[in-house]
Amino acid sequence: MDFATLIEQRASANQFDAAREVADATLTELLRLATLAPSAFNAQNRRFVVARSQEAKQRLLRHANGQDKVVHAAATVIVVGRLAPHATLAAALQPSVDAGLVSTDLQATFVHYATEMYDDQPQIQRDEAIRSASLSAMTLMLAAEDAGLASCPMIGFDAAGVHREFGLGDDEIPVMLVAIGHAAAGNWPQKPRLPLTEVLAWQ
Repeated sequence: MDFATLIEQRASANQFDAAREVADATLTELLRLATLAPSAFNAQNRRFVVARSQEAKQRLLRHANGQDKVVHAAATVIVVGRLAPHATLAAALQPSVDAGLVSTDLQATFVHYATEMYDDQPQIQRDEAIRSASLSAMTLMLAAEDAGLASCPMIGFDAAGVHREFGLGDDEIPVMLVAIGHAAAGNWPQKPRLPLTEVLAWQ
């Protein structure tokens, strides 16, 4: 389908067919596409933890307010944002340096300005982690839609519990969960949005 149609038909699914799995290769490709989402300085300050096994799904369910889509979906992805992006920026940019896209001088300049922006700024670091993780999560959901799969972003979970249960680092925050699988009956279509006239201002 064309991209506009894909966006217009994507809806958050609450009902998943628990009997249908999604191949690991398919999930891996969706997550590869999610890594192509943008991030400030190309810091790539997000990663993914996939609750795929029944055991992992049950562990996640305990911290997801009992929402059974976590266990009915083929997998639920914990989209993780990373704090202190300046600390790992040089390494994140190194492939661009190796490919000849970014010079070592520009790499150092990016690290310098990122350090000025984020160092000792916990709120800005948190904001950036949420931005990067959210952009990747949306890319993941669009990729799933394009693959004929249903998805649902979830914010109804105990972040501290998920952090502890899945061994996230001190510099990581679970930003959202994204359930992915085959849709079952009973899902709503995409719900109407506010008209553009109410959310658009020209200056």
